[in-house]
This record gives sequence, structure tokens and C-alpha cells, in this order.
Amino acid sequence: MGEIPVPPPAPPPEQRNYSGLFLGLLAVAVIAAIAGLAWSYHLSGRVTNAEAQLSQAQQRNEKLASALDETNARLKVTTESLGHTLGLTQQQIETKAQQLLRRQEAQEAEAKRLETAQAATEQHVSSVSSDVSSVKTDVGGVKTDLTQTKTELKTAESQLQSMKGDLDGHSTLIARNHDELEILKHKGDRNYYEFTLTKGQKKPVSTVSLELKKADVKHSRYTLDVYADDKMIEKKDRGLNEPVQFYTGKDNLLYELVVNSVDKNQVKGYVSTPKNAPVPVSTSGQ
Repeated sequence: MGEIPVPPPAPPPEQRNYSGLFLGLLAVAVIAAIAGLAWSYHLSGRVTNAEAQLSQAQQRNEKLASALDETNARLKVTTESLGHTLGLTQQQIETKAQQLLRRQEAQEAEAKRLETAQAATEQHVSSVSSDVSSVKTDVGGVKTDLTQTKTELKTAESQLQSMKGDLDGHSTLIARNHDELEILKHKGDRNYYEFTLTKGQKKPVSTVSLELKKADVKHSRYTLDVYADDKMIEKKDRGLNEPVQFYTGKDNLLYELVVNSVDKNQVKGYVSTPKNAPVPVSTSGQ
């Protein structure tokens, strides 16, 4: 019989475990190295791109700086040429520039002031327009009141009594009391002077003088003397509200006397004169 081969002895279990772990670590290290190389390549590309962009930016900055230097040089030459042409130094040019700036600021401030003034003026005009509208309303009300007053005055005038005078025979409007006398005054046709006469007292009224001689309360009659133009005119036994007329003055103007009330030893009434009659120096009221 042949010999049976004997297999080599198996490695210890611990040695097999260490070999597997080493191979695993080696695989991880290889993968990490490959990933690191890839990342390094990517970063290298980005750095290269950034460096290219930085280089381009530097070139542009250099061009701009060069252009700025050239512009400044040209501006300096132009300024110097302008200064020589105008006979100005650099300091004078700067002074002129500051003056122009201040003038521009002053103009802007004046424009703002004018704008503010215009706004205030527009507001004032609006207020005045409102006031004018209010005044127009008030004037309208006054016109209405005036029209109403004129209507009332015409109505009152129509109620005045018309009587014939004792001299010319023409009818004339008379006032029977103070209120009606005010209506006649508003008409403005003649001048009116009210009086109160006491028996035995000579009293100036308008440009004449009057003296009561008799007062008959029972029959509402009276007698009085008129002194005018250095002569006396007797008006005897006259009635209440009767127009008593007489002529006086160098132009022979017609005066009119009306007594409205007769009391014991006293009468009250008025004298009316033409608008062109002389104005009395002094008059006595009631």
C-alpha cells in the first residue's frame, strides 16, 4: 500500500484574522489615496482657474490705473493750459470752482425757498378764494335783505297819506308819526327836521323859528307863528297832520310844516325843506 499524504498543518486562527484585516486596511488606503488624488486634481483645476481670473483682474486693474493716470495727466495739462489761457493759477481755479459750487448750492437753496413760497402762496390763494366765496355768500344775503327792505319801504310808502298843501294846492306825502317820517327821510326827496314846541317859546327849526300861540287838545287844532326872512307869518287854527306851507329865502323856496300831535300847551311835528335849501347853523330836537 502506498503512503497517504499528510496535509500541512493549518495556520493558527489568529494569523488568519490578522491577514484579512491587513488586506481590508490596504484596500481602504488604496481607495482613500485614489479619492485624494481626484480631489487634489479638482482643487488644482479650481486654483488654476482662480489664478487665471486673478491675473485677468490684475491686468484690467493695470489698464484702468494706466487710463486713470493718463486722464489725470490730460486733465492736469488741460487745467494748466486753461489757467495759462485765462491767466489763472491752480489755486485761483480751485477758488473759482468752490465759488461755482457755492453758487450752485445757493441757487438750489433759492429754488427750494421759491418752491416753499409758491406752496404758501397757493395755500393763501386757496384761503382767499374761500374767503371770497364766503363774502359772495354774504353779499348775496345783503342783496336779498336790501331787496326785502326796498319792498318793505315801497309797501310803507304806499301807506303814507297824501294831502294838499295850503298854498300851492298840490298833493304831498306827509308823515303822521316818527316811523313814517323815517320812511320819508329814506326817500331822500327833502330834508326833515323834527321839533317840539311849548306855548310862548320861540324856537329855531331848520333856518326859521317857530312859536306856539295856541294848542286846542279837544279839537286837535293849533296856532303858531313862523319867523322867516325878518318877517312873521301866522298859521292860525290849523289841524293835525295838515301840510302848512310857506316860502322863504332869496330863492323863495317852499317849506312845509306838519304837526303830528297836540297836547296841552305843546305840539310836536316836523319841518321839511327842499334838498337845495340852506343848511341851518344849529337845530334843536324834540
